[in-house]
Formats: sequence, C-alpha cells, structure tokens
Amino acid sequence: MATNRRDFIKKAVMALAAIPVLSSLDASAEETNTQRDMKKIMIIDGGPRKNMNTAAMLEKFAEGARSAGAEATIVRLYDLDYKGCRSCMICKIKGKATNVCKFKDALTPVLDEIAQADGLVLGSPIYFGDVTGQMRTFLERLAFPWLSYNDYSMTAPKKMPVVLIETMNGLPERNNSQGYGSMEYCIEAALGKPERLVAYNTYQVKNYDNFELAGFSEPAKRQWRDEHWEQDLQKAFDAGKRMAEKN
Repeated sequence: MATNRRDFIKKAVMALAAIPVLSSLDASAEETNTQRDMKKIMIIDGGPRKNMNTAAMLEKFAEGARSAGAEATIVRLYDLDYKGCRSCMICKIKGKATNVCKFKDALTPVLDEIAQADGLVLGSPIYFGDVTGQMRTFLERLAFPWLSYNDYSMTAPKKMPVVLIETMNGLPERNNSQGYGSMEYCIEAALGKPERLVAYNTYQVKNYDNFELAGFSEPAKRQWRDEHWEQDLQKAFDAGKRMAEKN
C-alpha cells in the first residue's frame, strides 16, 4: 500500500511539473520586453495656452500615437523654469564631449528623455513670423550639444522621426512665417528630414467681441475654421499614428 501511494505521489508530481507555469521572473521579463517594444514619443508644446490651437493639435497627435500602441508624453515648455544656452561649453570639453546639454535645470530631464526617445514632435504658434521664445530657447539647449566645432557636423544621440507643427493666424497664400527657421536645418542634419503640419487662419480668441481685433472678420475666420479645423486635427492624429507605426 505504501509503495502504491509513493508511486501515485511521484506520478502526480511529474504531471504537475509538465504544466507550463509563468513565474514572476518570467512575467517581469515579458513586461520588460513589452515596455522595450513600445515606442516612446516626446511631444514638446511651445505654446502658452493649454486649451487653444497648438495644444489641441498636439493632443490629437498624442491620441493618434497612443492608438497605435506608443507611449506619448506631452511637455509644456511654459510650465518649466529654464533658460537658453548659457555658453558654458560643458558639452564641448575635450575627452568629455556630449551631445546632450548637461546644464542642470527643469529642462535637463526632458532633454535626457528626448535622447532616448523613438520620435520627437515640436509644436508652436507663430508669433511675429517665428516660433515662441520658449520654443527657440528650448531648441538652443537641444541642438547646440549636437554641433561639433571640429568639423561642424550635427550629431544627435540617435536618429528619429520628427514632426514640426505650426499654428498661425496667416493664410497659406499670405503669411510671414519663418517656422522653425535655421533650427529646422539643425534638426534635419541631426535627426532626419522632418514632416511639417501647419494649421492656418486659426482663432486667436474664443470671443472676438471682447477684444480689439477689428482688423479680422470673425465670420470669415469661423467659416475657415468650420471648413478646415477638423481636417487639421485629423492630420495631426494621422501623423501621430504614422510615427508610432514607423519601423
């Protein structure tokens, strides 16, 4: 009887051993691999208003990226306390040169995340024909470490797709936008040719009756918005989805 019981227990143990069990270590490894496979896209909002045109375009981009399985992080520059390049030259020290700005302030972790990201999106309203001061200041900190004064090459930590988003009051046939200006050359040289999305003739305010804006026809702007704004948002969503799906 004792022998039969031992045989039964031995067979039961062997049967249990044959069943595949996902250990906590295996589960952790699987989760890590999933996280590693998930694309990380950094979205930089250079606009001052949280609920207007640039913010809406970037939110739609993020939606599109997330719909395709990417991790999309939006950073609002106006919420950060930082300054432009201080010409400290830390990034150019012999034997210690780096292509990520090492000056410590609120922008430091953002620049570190971008260096490891799989995609970059920059969004800004156009003021006086240019991106906002906050965006320009950010771009100094982003791009100056890429520049080598040995051979004037531009080298980022890694190549990645880039989308530049602009929102403006001007029309396609009549505007003074210089967009991202000379910084667009730096971006293309270091990261690759960017895709550009432009939303034209956007609303400056929600109620024109409350402001001295008689030079603009609110009905005409409303008509443009009714005809184009949803398309602009869809283009941003589609661009986010494309970036997330890009090999």
